[in-house]
Amino acid sequence: MIADSFNSAGDIFASLMTFIGNRIASAPKDEDHNFGHGKAEYIFSMFISIAMILVSCKLFLDSFLSLISGDQVQFSWFLVIVCIVTIMTKLALYLYTHNANKKHRNILLEANMKDHRNDCIITTFTLISVFLSLFGIYWFDGIVGMGISIWICYTGITIFVESYNVLMDISIDDKTKDSILKIAQTYKDIKNVKEISSTPVGEKHVVFITIGVDGNLSTFESHELADNLEKSVSDLDKVYKTIVHVEPE
Repeated sequence: MIADSFNSAGDIFASLMTFIGNRIASAPKDEDHNFGHGKAEYIFSMFISIAMILVSCKLFLDSFLSLISGDQVQFSWFLVIVCIVTIMTKLALYLYTHNANKKHRNILLEANMKDHRNDCIITTFTLISVFLSLFGIYWFDGIVGMGISIWICYTGITIFVESYNVLMDISIDDKTKDSILKIAQTYKDIKNVKEISSTPVGEKHVVFITIGVDGNLSTFESHELADNLEKSVSDLDKVYKTIVHVEPE
């Protein structure tokens, strides 16, 4: 129950970080931030992940010591009620964040959604450990506490890695690259695609494409071709903006 309560307290912190992070990330681009403020989502999700990892380490140690020392759980119907109310609340929060994430596609909302789903499972095991204490089975409580801490740590590491990859400018995925190449191949005046590079902005990417064209094309024709390609690629879900560089062959 202590581990579960710490997990719920972490959810409050995570929701606060989600609120602040989304407020900053939703700010429009300006002179100092030409591609917007989307990376704020990942900075704040990293704060959440670090807090989760630190809390999980403390909880694992306490649960392990409780298991070794053979602490006995005292059954209480109040604990049962708390568990049931917690499960129902977390289920409602999961459904709410699931619908919000489907609408907005946001890493912070996705992290909260998964956390609420996991909490339903975790608190169910906590409820089982409370009932098992009626039959003198006390070791399960320590096991559940350790299991909760390991799950919190795993979730924290997953969020940390995803945030780290974006902040370190990970490239767009291969599937989207293939889609970009297929779009470029539909233009007969593009002789080849020399390079595709990208940098993340929030959950999307700014894509830079270098194409080779016939050197006899006029400047107007080359720029019109580049503009059309930029518009086509920017329609992809994971593309925030496209910049095309033209090189004559």
